Amino acid sequence: MQLLDGKKTSNDIKNEIALEVQSIKAAGGKVPHLAAVLVGNNGASLTYVGSKVKSCQEIGFDSTLVALPETITEDELLAKIKELNEDDNLDGYIVQLPLPKHIDEQKILLAIDPDKDVDGFHPTNFGRMALEMESFIPATPFGIMELLERYKVETAGKHTVVIGRSHIVGRPMSILMSRKGNPGDSTVTLTHSRTKDLAEFTKNADIIITALGVPEFLKADMVKDGVTVIDVGITRVDDASNAKGYVIKGDVDFDGVSKKASFITPVPGGVGPMTIAMLLKNTLLARKMRSARNK
Repeated sequence: MQLLDGKKTSNDIKNEIALEVQSIKAAGGKVPHLAAVLVGNNGASLTYVGSKVKSCQEIGFDSTLVALPETITEDELLAKIKELNEDDNLDGYIVQLPLPKHIDEQKILLAIDPDKDVDGFHPTNFGRMALEMESFIPATPFGIMELLERYKVETAGKHTVVIGRSHIVGRPMSILMSRKGNPGDSTVTLTHSRTKDLAEFTKNADIIITALGVPEFLKADMVKDGVTVIDVGITRVDDASNAKGYVIKGDVDFDGVSKKASFITPVPGGVGPMTIAMLLKNTLLARKMRSARNK
């Protein structure tokens, strides 16, 4: 069994990007600039956005945190999005989700300039991805593809079962794994909460990508020997014996499944660190695309 180490791989990617940024600076070019829009003070969102800003500093990007009050109106937020779209100094930005209940998330995401949508959530980017055209791929699926490629996991002709059909992970993964090329060329089954006898699918899968959010859902008796398992799940589970009062669990019963797997991601330290690394990679791509258009 080989561990797909997202922590190490994400650090490798950040180092590669940092070298590119140094080259851009040495040539007198503009370094990539990423902004994050944070509405309100959701604890998890604050932590996540803080780590993005820190990562930008580490690799030499410019970064801006646009902190807005929880009470902001939808129209005011749309006006801020328009401002960011028109800011030539900005290469890409993300709007941290979830947004307050009085704001229509879909309306906000649709207002983002697809050329600055480094989260890859805009329908234009999603459609381009599905059509195998150059686009910004959502950061978590992009990170999974990068792990599969760097660890040389064979995907061509394999049966991939995706558990979960979210627009952020499950659905894009089903598209990416079936695209032509490497990684890809896989036969994909997309399963979800309404799938009957889900274990019948997972038992025959060569690759399982699970983004269900149910702690330790995937057990050893649900997989075959030699399976590759990508665990996107991340759930806090109360644990009085832990100093923090909780432990982080994935969708996979790691102790059991790892004994049968050929490749597996740990939780934490697997897919999670890759998400931020690929957001940075998308921002670098956005800078290169803007630079090419301005020539």
